[in-house]
Order: sequence, then C-alpha cells, then structure tokens
Amino acid sequence: MKTLVIALVLMGLMMTCYPTHGPVSAADQQKDAKRMLCHDVYFTLEDDSADAQEKLVAGCKKYLSNHPGTVWFAAGTLVTEHSREVNDRGFHVALHLVFEDKAAHDKYQQADGHHKFIEEFKDNWKSVRVFDSWLQATSHAETPEH
Repeated sequence: MKTLVIALVLMGLMMTCYPTHGPVSAADQQKDAKRMLCHDVYFTLEDDSADAQEKLVAGCKKYLSNHPGTVWFAAGTLVTEHSREVNDRGFHVALHLVFEDKAAHDKYQQADGHHKFIEEFKDNWKSVRVFDSWLQATSHAETPEH
C-alpha cells in the first residue's frame, strides 16, 4: 500500500511538471511567462508526531527555500485551533512557494534539492496534495481598495 501511495505522489508531482490539458498557444505561453505561480503542497504524514512534523518543516527549509526564481517561501504545521466546517484539516504540514513565473517553477521541479527532499521524506508521506495557481496581484499596492 505504501508503495502505491508513493507512486501516486510521484505521479502527481510529474503531472505538475507536464500538464495534460492539451497544446498551449504561443499567446498563452507569453502570458504565463509574465505571471507568478503559487505552488502549495499539503502533506499528511504516517508518523504525525510533533517531532516528525517539525522535521519535515525543517527539511522544507533546508531543501526547498532558496531556489532561483522563488519570490516567497513558507512552511509550517496545521493550525489546530481552527476547526470550523470550512477548515480543511486533512494535512499536517503545508509548504507554500511563490515563483516569479512558470519557468522558475519548472526548474524547481527538476532541481537537485527538490529531488533530495522527496527521497529523504517520502517514506513518511501518507498523502501529498499539490495546488498550483496563477497569481494576479503582485503586491498589496496593486490590490483594489475595499
């Protein structure tokens, strides 16, 4: 079962790098080249002890925080105090990266540090969920007033 979970995780990471939605037009590629990409990853752990969670957060910082093209990095644990119906509590550790563009994200996916991180920590992953999104505002100054 653990082998199946790891295979699915790795397949999901590969799908992040190689989209399956068909050909991308030159206009879309040019537009994507100018947009920041947010890469959020949520890890559910087999060993969900506080020590295991902190070890994964430290691993995120060690291997994933200083890649070229990273605009913003953060990693941390679930806020246990928040338990409203809308709060998704199906994870233990969250990783948040904002890249200056898709090219920076794609280089990150192939970077040695990214691969070392996966190799070192994958045995404790029960599930990994990846959410990639385009960002439209680049700073608070560009966000419309309310």
